[in-house]
Amino acid sequence: MDTPSEWVVRWAYLVERGPVLDVACGAGRHAIFFAEHGFEVLAVDREDQVLPGAIHFVRANLEDGSPWPFPGRRFAAIVVTNYLHRPLFPRLIESLEEGGVLLYETFMAGNERYGKPSNPDFLLRPGELIEAFGALTVVGFEQGVLERTKKAVVQRICVIRGPAGSVKIEA
Repeated sequence: MDTPSEWVVRWAYLVERGPVLDVACGAGRHAIFFAEHGFEVLAVDREDQVLPGAIHFVRANLEDGSPWPFPGRRFAAIVVTNYLHRPLFPRLIESLEEGGVLLYETFMAGNERYGKPSNPDFLLRPGELIEAFGALTVVGFEQGVLERTKKAVVQRICVIRGPAGSVKIEA
């Protein structure tokens, strides 16, 4: 199993309750991470996944115009990594409950120098996550070259639905 994103792990302490929604979960590395920490987890992907434990998996194509698979449902945390479908941005905001945490990390313009994705439709513009989610309380935001074995240009944000004074900052 792939290890969870360092960004998700860094801000996971802000998630105090479930349910947690893992959007475009792939093999489920974040769903598994939060389930192992005792949270109720729902995971969604367009490909069938077999996830361990009590993770509830929903197969849905979030890009084909089908209805949102969680109508009226609110989540204490939503995690999105390595996935970009801009029309989902408003749905993610409305699905986040009061005090909820959104952790989002994906590729941005400039990543084409290092490989895929290279299509601009799948690369964020500079500052795009701030534009999309800046009405919520921004706890953390980064963008730039991620130095790993395989370099990538990423953008990532951690936001809370609630006032800034409600955010715990770890020393």
